[in-house]
Amino acid sequence: MKTILTRISEATKGQWVRFAIWTIVFLAFLTWHGNWWWVLLLPLLFDMFITKLIPWTWWKKYKDTRPVLYSICSWIDAIVFALVAVYFINLYLFQNYQIPSSSLEKSLRVGDFLFVSKASYGARVPNTPLSFPLVQHTFPQWLGGTKSYIEHPQWPYRRLKGWDHPKKNDIVVFNFPAGDTVCLKMQNPDYYSLCYHYGENLIHKREDVFGKVVYRPVDRRENYVKRCVAEPNDTLQIIDNQIYINSRPLKDNEGVQYNYFVETTGGRLSQEYLTKLGISKDDRHLASEQELQARGLSSHNPTYHLPLTQEMKNRLEKNSNVKSITIEQDIYHEVYPLGHNSWTRDNYGPIVIPAKGMTIKITPENYHLYRRPIEVYEHSTAKIGEEYTFKMDYYWMMGDNRHNSADSRYWGFVPEDHIVGRPVFIWLSIEKDNPWLQGHIRWNRIGKKAWQ
Repeated sequence: MKTILTRISEATKGQWVRFAIWTIVFLAFLTWHGNWWWVLLLPLLFDMFITKLIPWTWWKKYKDTRPVLYSICSWIDAIVFALVAVYFINLYLFQNYQIPSSSLEKSLRVGDFLFVSKASYGARVPNTPLSFPLVQHTFPQWLGGTKSYIEHPQWPYRRLKGWDHPKKNDIVVFNFPAGDTVCLKMQNPDYYSLCYHYGENLIHKREDVFGKVVYRPVDRRENYVKRCVAEPNDTLQIIDNQIYINSRPLKDNEGVQYNYFVETTGGRLSQEYLTKLGISKDDRHLASEQELQARGLSSHNPTYHLPLTQEMKNRLEKNSNVKSITIEQDIYHEVYPLGHNSWTRDNYGPIVIPAKGMTIKITPENYHLYRRPIEVYEHSTAKIGEEYTFKMDYYWMMGDNRHNSADSRYWGFVPEDHIVGRPVFIWLSIEKDNPWLQGHIRWNRIGKKAWQ
């Protein structure tokens, strides 16, 4: 058997070049990552390219004598390499994300597939490093429906260096803050809303109704995408749907829309007209008599309940078949923190967004507002009468579809350790209402930038 020195002396120039290239790449990654314990893997890298004491490619010698074994091992080798590559790319560089709901219509639409950059805000070191790539938290049912990650070890929050941070009007992908605890059979509304309405004891007792209650680490919670409307240290208030940041009105993005009651002069609006207006089939609703009466509106003529941008509203106002357009007033929703204020979806605050290093005095008035960030996200104790200094930055995220968006108004602040990345562009867009040969793919949206 050859000694290590013999193997080193027999290594070819090509072996040394490949070893040098991969070593430089590996050390560059460690410099960025900052975890120098991984340098202990260098001897393994040296053996792969130079000494080859471990028979990494033992199966290649059977290419001519045992072709079936060679073929099987070749496929396994390729699949393992691909999975490892995908794991690191998905973890530190970028991932795919599909828009599942209309909360950002018309900025991002249901069926848009996004290329999300994790490096923009700095990739997070994973809380759960032992996980299967491309699966957020649970395998599909046909693969068993079990967890796609191993809970231990769990590493503390740490973010690698990026070149930006979330700013006002940025569209951001993040882990759902209220998704730490989940009822598997009833995930909408979230666990904490269910506890508020039904009681925690009932939810844990009635597994047949609510499903098993499970806990998920930060990086295994559902991915959400919303628009950042307030940054750390900002004071936010909403008055009659107008957002104010530090007492100044925040201009709505062009894609922002609200729900309106559109009363006609007697006839109905055609499906073709609503399609041209940009309203999906799922959003075309005739308002019920109960809805109209609750808001003191007439029910004599057909009245639609529609989400509209300002441009869509202007077009409707010119339609001779439209009698009146009235914005929907919030009379149903309860907002964060549940049961501890008289705020509504349309009139909210004022609140101060916590910033790293900010010190507040906890009072009976702000206790419920800041209790969850302090106790759940920062694992400290909130006590009335004491001061507390925040350890992380926080953000306020809202959907552009303001009246059809489960956002920070309902579950509160988004901590910095929940930030996943920034959407860069749309690489595919599907219109589910259209057949394949009649506009099923929205070609005009492919390649469109997605972060603003």
